Amino acid sequence: MMKSEVKQDASLTGNCTVADYYQVSCRVAGILNQSTSAPDGRSISCFHNESSLLPRNENLAKVEIAVLATIFVVAMASNLGVLLAMYRMRKKMTRMHIFIMHLGFTDLVVALFQVLPQMIWEVTYRFVGPDFLCRVVRYMQLLCMFASTYMLIMMTVDRYIAVCHPLKTIQQPSKQANLMIAVTWLVSGALSIPQMFIFSLKEVKEGSCVFDCWATFEFDWGIQAYITWTTLSIFVIPVAILIVCYSLICYEIYKNFRCKTQTRKSKNGLQNSQLAASRVSSVRSISRAKIRTVKMAFVIVLTYIACWTPFFSVHMWSVWDVNAPKEDSDDTAFTITMLLGSLSSCCNPWIYMAFSGHFIQDIFRYIPCCRRFQYKLRRQGSNGSLSCRRNTLLTKLNH
Repeated sequence: MMKSEVKQDASLTGNCTVADYYQVSCRVAGILNQSTSAPDGRSISCFHNESSLLPRNENLAKVEIAVLATIFVVAMASNLGVLLAMYRMRKKMTRMHIFIMHLGFTDLVVALFQVLPQMIWEVTYRFVGPDFLCRVVRYMQLLCMFASTYMLIMMTVDRYIAVCHPLKTIQQPSKQANLMIAVTWLVSGALSIPQMFIFSLKEVKEGSCVFDCWATFEFDWGIQAYITWTTLSIFVIPVAILIVCYSLICYEIYKNFRCKTQTRKSKNGLQNSQLAASRVSSVRSISRAKIRTVKMAFVIVLTYIACWTPFFSVHMWSVWDVNAPKEDSDDTAFTITMLLGSLSSCCNPWIYMAFSGHFIQDIFRYIPCCRRFQYKLRRQGSNGSLSCRRNTLLTKLNH
């Protein structure tokens, strides 16, 4: 569900011929007053018809393309770096590594199948391709949104299990994580199926013979039901689950610290004091490793909420308020807000790097021009001020 995705059905009662249908490709490509050929061999005259083309704000379109191109390039480069770093340490991957790898993969899929098609669409203005491609593109765009969101939920649930039920992570940890990831993709794929039936290639205006990939709703309230359902299933319900999980995690961490405080106070005698201190130190080191991953996942969740809240808010506003701007509006703020949801796919890799100094080094290892900078990072890592960063989630975490 991206900008210009949800539109009311246009009537198809116009007398458009097969040749008229293929004129849309001429118009989109800017071939005016020339001739081309349809697949059936007939000659098509491409002409400029301003009323049928429904012209747009070209200045706003350039801004949209620039925003989408920036998101695409940053998301592709940063998430490829994540996958390369994960591939390098594939022989010693833990549960958290597996989820980081798959979250990076879903973010990469978002860039390839959601941001890139939308950017091409903005360039061409009208959808260029057959009806089947229209349905597939819309299916993949919604699948990306479901998969990215539900993968985040699974990572949070995994952190909840590791903190609140650590014994459950001992037996076959990788198998359990892979099962959770498989369920994520299966559920996302199933929930995206309606997209194949809602969208199709439709005439934008009766008799115009200009086609676009639009949604069809039998009832007036259909578009409201569609937007509300996607908002609940991709944003509201997942955020509620994330809040519950982190509330339970925070409560468990609070109990852990309270228990350690009581242990310190109950030390009697030198021997008991040394034994208690040893136990406390052991518990502290484990807790820090878990808490570090919890903090990272929590920041990713906050980023997700910050990026997607404006996106879903303006979509809900546009369908429930008759006076709200519509998706083909020239309102710059409204239009750009609809494009910023995918920013979370750009931010996640940098969050990984912020919580792990070695993660940056692993990425730079694959970039020849950055090896000198990698050497500097390695020297800094040997200093006492940064030595604590060696105990990161990518080197010490075993859960």
